[in-house]
Amino acid sequence: MHVTSSGKTKVIIAPFTGEPLAELPISVADDVRHAYEKARAAQADWAARPIAERARPFLRLHDAILDRRDEILDIVQNETGKARKHAFEEVLDVAGCSLYFARRASGLLAPKSRKGIFPVATRVTELRQPKGVVALISPWNYPLSLGVTDAVPALLAGNALVHKPDTQTAMSTLWTIDLLAELGMPREIWQVVLGEPNEIGDALLDGADYVAFTGSTRGGRKIAEEAAKRLIGCSLELGGKNPMIVLDDADLDLAVQGAIRACFTNAGQLCLSIERLYVHASVFDAFAAKFVKQVKNLKLGAGHDWSVQMGSLTSRRQLDAVGAHVDEAVAKGATLLAGGRARPDLGPLFYEPTVLTGVTDEMELCRSETFGPVVALYPFSSEEEVVGLANDTIYGLNASVWTANLARGRALAARVKAGTVNINEGYASAYASYDAPMGGMKASGLGRRHGAEGLLRYTEVQTVASQAAWMGFEAPFGLQNDKWAEVLATTLKTMRRLRLK
Repeated sequence: MHVTSSGKTKVIIAPFTGEPLAELPISVADDVRHAYEKARAAQADWAARPIAERARPFLRLHDAILDRRDEILDIVQNETGKARKHAFEEVLDVAGCSLYFARRASGLLAPKSRKGIFPVATRVTELRQPKGVVALISPWNYPLSLGVTDAVPALLAGNALVHKPDTQTAMSTLWTIDLLAELGMPREIWQVVLGEPNEIGDALLDGADYVAFTGSTRGGRKIAEEAAKRLIGCSLELGGKNPMIVLDDADLDLAVQGAIRACFTNAGQLCLSIERLYVHASVFDAFAAKFVKQVKNLKLGAGHDWSVQMGSLTSRRQLDAVGAHVDEAVAKGATLLAGGRARPDLGPLFYEPTVLTGVTDEMELCRSETFGPVVALYPFSSEEEVVGLANDTIYGLNASVWTANLARGRALAARVKAGTVNINEGYASAYASYDAPMGGMKASGLGRRHGAEGLLRYTEVQTVASQAAWMGFEAPFGLQNDKWAEVLATTLKTMRRLRLK
């Protein structure tokens, strides 16, 4: 196990059973500094390799992780408690995203010719240099997906990594590093440290040339503040209180199926998950009846059975937070249509998929991210009203619109202040379209993963300009400065007319 550690360990508990799952090494601040030393020593050689050589292990990863999916599915389920089909989404994400960046890295990182101030005389090239060593901080809810898909573009760009996955779910990261080492990746470029933020957080940020973080908005604010002090960049994918809008012309059966996926995938422990469901008043009762019936029939369970539709929460802290949100809302007048209770008969961290109505502003559930299998239903009467409701939040990560008229859906989507908006899908259409950027507005984050920006964020752009000796910026041939200014002014105006500038 390749974790930089001085010998401390921590026992990880399996969410399905509450029993010990593994004992992992834990890092201290000196271990983090040592990890940076090893990463920096490896980074220069890695960056000097041709991009095609750097890409090779990640091209191979696509087939390798699909071929060995049963191994990694078991690990992801055992450390998170999620259903197997939801764990498989992580495998698909790693395979698809890694392939996308491995195929496009050469083009994205290639030197680009840019127009110079004087045609022919000025030659300008834009270069992309790696940041150096990137600090990657990934969360527990999608440990394979959010750890690996942020690591791959950083490594392709020529950086090394010091990665702090959540300790509860670190085994999936460690398994993937072992696999990539078999596929030809130098192990030294991807260093792993484990521990609590108050123990190793300062050392992690102090050594970084760039920080990529996925987690809570509270944590993201602290990281942005520390990065600003050091004048280094950061990208942050943070929380969400994501809305789904069902218009009056939507196919209700499809919308119900979409809502089940959008609200209860990974037991709602998904930054993109829908927690606010707005349904047009003319179809509200019909939708609610269909939706609640399906929610009540969802199959919950522990283990590796593909037929299970929703698994467990991952931690006692998350179970307590979900229960507190629901209990407080009901105590203040919200109505439970489905769920609303823990299920210790299934496992220590199970909570029923839950649907409420009558949720109001004074309830914590209304505006705070619950991050569990809980959704509130609200009726609306007009598009103007629902756009205002959808945007009435500090967050802006994801949204969903359901309609039979795609043009209508696109027009409404453009008015929703969210980094991704899916029409007739909950989250996957936008997220899995790797050629398009993905990230949040407002308190949901900074920067984007995926698309060109998902790789270029890990680079420093450098401009190299060369000037021909026969055309400089000083007055030539003994010309007076005022005469030279007149020549330059006339030349620049002529260039503008000829579209040379």
